[in-house]
Amino acid sequence: MPFRPTLRQLEYVVALAEYAHFGKAARRCHASQPTLSVQIGLVEEGLGVQLFERTPTSVLITPAGEKVVHGARLTLAAMNDLLDSVASDTRALGGAVRLGTPPSFGPYFLPTFLPPIHRTYPDLKIYIAEDRPAAIEASVAEGLLDCGIGPGCERPGLAFMRIGTERFFLGVPADHRLASKSAAHVSDLKGERLLALGSGNRLLDNVRHLAEASGAIVVDDYEGTSLDAIRQMVSIGMGCSLFPELYARAEFRHAEDVRLLEIEDWRETRAVGLYFRDTSGRKRHFEELAAEARRAAAKLGISAATK
Repeated sequence: MPFRPTLRQLEYVVALAEYAHFGKAARRCHASQPTLSVQIGLVEEGLGVQLFERTPTSVLITPAGEKVVHGARLTLAAMNDLLDSVASDTRALGGAVRLGTPPSFGPYFLPTFLPPIHRTYPDLKIYIAEDRPAAIEASVAEGLLDCGIGPGCERPGLAFMRIGTERFFLGVPADHRLASKSAAHVSDLKGERLLALGSGNRLLDNVRHLAEASGAIVVDDYEGTSLDAIRQMVSIGMGCSLFPELYARAEFRHAEDVRLLEIEDWRETRAVGLYFRDTSGRKRHFEELAAEARRAAAKLGISAATK
């Protein structure tokens, strides 16, 4: 019979990959350092491959180790899903939720979304992580996060529950030729420079779609790290860009250096929602969170019914 690591051994492997330090990984697993070191060695011996390269100053994961760690995360996530399906705490939606959200959405949605949940489930702990949408989806798929909320995802293995729709606004410098208008046409943007967030952000796809429709040029020598950075660059005339609805409402209320315009003949929007592993045993929990998220979306005017 081929060697099969135990779940505890897989936990050791994942912890060492995350911390790259035997002592820190052992503390994370509530084990002694010698115990963790011995168990990692047994896994390597059983599999016949070196997972980690040990040096006097660091621990480096090998290519084979990367594959094993990825599979270990999926296995541990599947086991957690199984246990959740067998015994779930219905009084507090499982007791804890690890929620991922992108900074282009979460800060403008969560203040409306979270308070009613806390009133209904005061003992529920919600741990929030901000990252790029693609990174959040990967973390949910591997079990590092329980669910994500933000722009729609199409990653296999994730179930997406739509809660609303955001429009886009075109941001132009205050001294731009279009700044005096309340709306622009696609033809107005031919040859314009469009700034965009970097790869892993869904907003990059929307900017590219607008460029294809209008003949605008996506600036490819710069990838924005935040919408705030993009907004500042627009304000000094380095280009134009798209801004999603909730961000635009919150950040442009008193802006004088950037003008927001609707694009009359380009109606692209982005679906937003809550997503989780489709094998999760906590589907009912996430359905309740999605229902509350739809109520928050309605309050904010971005529910599908208001579009």
